[in-house]
Amino acid sequence: MDKLNSRHSTTDNYSKQEEMWQLQFDILPPIKLPLIKRMYKEHYPSAKARKDELCVIGTLDGQISAVVRFKNIDVYRLLTGMLVLPENQKKGIGSQLLNYCSENILNNQDYCFAYAHLEPFYARHGFHSIMTEELPIALMQRFERYVSSGKDLIPMRYLG
Repeated sequence: MDKLNSRHSTTDNYSKQEEMWQLQFDILPPIKLPLIKRMYKEHYPSAKARKDELCVIGTLDGQISAVVRFKNIDVYRLLTGMLVLPENQKKGIGSQLLNYCSENILNNQDYCFAYAHLEPFYARHGFHSIMTEELPIALMQRFERYVSSGKDLIPMRYLG
């Protein structure tokens, strides 16, 4: 199966609300980028989706409820812009989105710059904290720029 053209669907029983919901993951075609640009504008204004990025979406009952992007930087990819809509948080959707990515997309050339409070979350999904010096040069420069702007970030690499 082609990893980038795969589709995953799951039905989960979310006990807190005792509701059944249908959660599906897909690669977002670049033509549909405006759909997530609107989401970002409303819920994560600093995120800027671009056509040259791989975007993975999670749809809940037919509506986009989560997104994560992968930005190519040299031969590496940077996981960025992960968003679960506020009304769908605390339901495990972010974890399922990363599980889907782990099974279908992620490899050891993938990195993320996790906010410090999210380090355990990414660690549960195969990312390992690394020293800044372990980052490839192109990623290190970007990381240092983000940190110097005041962001509390931890460099992480996907090792499965």
